[in-house]
Amino acid sequence: MTDVNAPLFADARPELTGGRRIGVLLSHGFTGSPASMRPWGEHLAAQGYGVAVPLLPGHGTTWQDLNQHTWADWSSALDEAFVKLRAEHDAVVVGGLSMGGGLALRVAADHPDEVAGLMLVNPAVATERLDVKLLPLLKHLVPSFPAIANDIKKQGVDEHGYSRTPLKAIHSLIRGWKPLRADLPRVTAPVIYFRSTVDKVVDHASQPLIVDGVSSTDVTVVPLEDSFHVATLDNDAPIIFERSSEFVARVTHADATA
Repeated sequence: MTDVNAPLFADARPELTGGRRIGVLLSHGFTGSPASMRPWGEHLAAQGYGVAVPLLPGHGTTWQDLNQHTWADWSSALDEAFVKLRAEHDAVVVGGLSMGGGLALRVAADHPDEVAGLMLVNPAVATERLDVKLLPLLKHLVPSFPAIANDIKKQGVDEHGYSRTPLKAIHSLIRGWKPLRADLPRVTAPVIYFRSTVDKVVDHASQPLIVDGVSSTDVTVVPLEDSFHVATLDNDAPIIFERSSEFVARVTHADATA
């Protein structure tokens, strides 16, 4: 039986991708695990892409463990995974869900000439919630809030996320957003942006900041009308899988990278 928290790695099959070795790096979200990305990653692997879905530090264990980690830990882990994947492939596309989308943007901003494309699913770089202003104080008074996992419209689906939201960790996440937003103009790679019309975790603050903030002239927004936040496991997952397969093929084509 597969461990739902286990990372996913699949070797590239260049015989299916025009003779080129194409890599795809996917990042799960805050308090989640590779379980939320596994079906997407397996779909892309079946197309011949070399896929990596790492387990971010503090995830897949306990929420108390996550409270000991920071944005720098998660960002560094994904950056290291990208550098390794890029060394082994002709081109690499990076994607992520929620916090993972923010981390993917961080990689694209730090490696603007090496990321072939970005695939974002309900990414977070900001919030309209006013209670976040209290986090510097609250994190010292209470260790956690109720869970944010499993915002899924489809019945019988489990994201396998934590049962609580650790406050020290989420405060670090939110502090990581400001420098990321400042660096969005460094993102030049093509972007496909999947956005659920109903999302009870990530509000509408992030989309205009990202769409208008990146320097890319190739940005496509795909609305997901039958899914909540964890859209990679929800009713619209087939749309994400199909459109992302087309996107990876397009942005990694030899002519597109010339």
